[in-house]
Amino acid sequence: MPEHIKKKLLEEIRLLEHELTHELPAEIKKAVALGDLSENAEYHMAKQRQEFVNARLGQLKKRMGDLALVNLANIPKDRVAFGSTVLVYDTNKDEKIEYKLVTSEESDVTKGLISTTSPIGRSLVGKQVGDMATVVTPNGNRELEVLKLTTIHDEAE
Repeated sequence: MPEHIKKKLLEEIRLLEHELTHELPAEIKKAVALGDLSENAEYHMAKQRQEFVNARLGQLKKRMGDLALVNLANIPKDRVAFGSTVLVYDTNKDEKIEYKLVTSEESDVTKGLISTTSPIGRSLVGKQVGDMATVVTPNGNRELEVLKLTTIHDEAE
């Protein structure tokens, strides 16, 4: 797992755990002191936030576990995969576009960083130079031809 992603996830986990163990119990205690819980908006909002924080913590911890299982040695050396930089020709727009396939936490379309789970990322994964990828979008299908490929292994060298 890339170190900067690990730090980002750990920081969010730390902040949520602090909120769950310090801030939310204080808010709930303060709301309980106001009296009747059946019509106490502060109490209900704090309890809803507590449920959300618990769910988000579960998601983040699962994601950390999933990312820890990624074995870079299993990433193909001749096909588009996580970490690849791909130059494609978009036949619909008649232009060349460069994408780097990253995790969902790193994705930023404006910088050409697309997630491997995005529609474009999913259509490109497994392709080789010369292959065509069809991306299904709400505006219709886009055809992308893979012109150049640099894998995570090429970048490491």
